[in-house]
Amino acid sequence: MQHRRLGRSGLKVSEITYGNWITHGSQIEQDAAVACVRAALDAGITTFDTADAYAETRAEQVLGRALAGVRRESVEVLTKLYWPTGPGANERGLSRKHIMNAAHASLRRLGTEYIDLYQAHRFDEDTPLEETLRAFDDLIRQGKVLYVGVSEWTAAQISEAVEIADGLGLDRMVAHQPQYNMLHRTIEAEVVPVCLEAGIGQIVYQPVAQGVLAGKYLPGESAPAGSRATDPTGSEFIQRLLREEILERVQRLQPLADEAGLSMAQLAIAWVLQQPGISSAIVGASRPEQITNSAAASGVKLDPSLLQTIDAILGDCVVRAA
Repeated sequence: MQHRRLGRSGLKVSEITYGNWITHGSQIEQDAAVACVRAALDAGITTFDTADAYAETRAEQVLGRALAGVRRESVEVLTKLYWPTGPGANERGLSRKHIMNAAHASLRRLGTEYIDLYQAHRFDEDTPLEETLRAFDDLIRQGKVLYVGVSEWTAAQISEAVEIADGLGLDRMVAHQPQYNMLHRTIEAEVVPVCLEAGIGQIVYQPVAQGVLAGKYLPGESAPAGSRATDPTGSEFIQRLLREEILERVQRLQPLADEAGLSMAQLAIAWVLQQPGISSAIVGASRPEQITNSAAASGVKLDPSLLQTIDAILGDCVVRAA
C-alpha cells in the first residue's frame, strides 16, 4: 500500500481509503464490518472515512468498534458533519453550536480522543463562513481535530474559505472530498486547479461509480440480486448510471483491464489515482475480498496511451460539467 501527502499538509494517507457510507450500520452487520476493516488493515490501508449522518450515526459506532484495539497512531480516522442527526433546528448545518456538539458526539461514537480529518459534508448557506472556520479552528486548538476539510464544495466556496482563513490566521482546509471517477469528472475544470494552488488534496468517493465501472452491471440484463442497484438504501444513487449506452461502453473497458492484468475495479481505481491532485480514493466493501481486491490498485501505473483509449471509449458518456 502506497501513501501520499494530503495536499501540501504533512499528513500521509493511504492511497486507498476504506469508507463505510452505506455499508456499516445499514447493509452489513457488525461481524461482517469488522472482517472488512481487518481485511483493509491487512492490505495496508490506514485511512478510514465515515460521517455522522451515515446510517443515522450507526456507521461511526460500527467503525469505532471495528477499530477498537488498533494502535491509534497507526490509522487516520476521518468523519464529516452537516446533514441532520436529530430533529432540532441546530442539529444540522455548520453553525458553531452544531459543529461543537457534532464533534463531541462523533468522538464518543468513534471511541477516540481526536479526529484526524474533520470535514464539512456540504456548504452551509445559512451560516457565516467565518463562524464555521473559527469553530473548526477552535477544535484544532483544543486537540480534538488535527486537520479540517470539506466535501462537495464549489471552487468559489473553497477559494473564499482559504481567503478568510488566511486573513484571520486560521488553519486552512487541507482536503476536499468530491465524487470522481471515469464517468463523473466535474471537478477537473475548476475545483482541482483551485485546490492545487491552495495545497488542498482530493480524497474522492465513488471511484468505481458504485460498481458500474467494475463491470458488474451488464447491458440488457437485470441488476444482480443483492447488488447496490437492488438495495433500497443505495439504488437511487446508481440508477442514472444504468443506461444501456453507459453499460455497453463500460464493457468495452474489459479487454483493457485484462491486458493490464487488472480487474475492472482495479483499473477504475488506478485511473483515479493517476489524475492530478488526488491524494486517495475511497472504496467500500460488504465482503473482505472486495477490499483486498480494491487495495491492489495502489501503486499501479497506467500507460498514457491506455488513459487516452479509456477517454475515447467513454466519450460523451462522461459528465464534465456540474
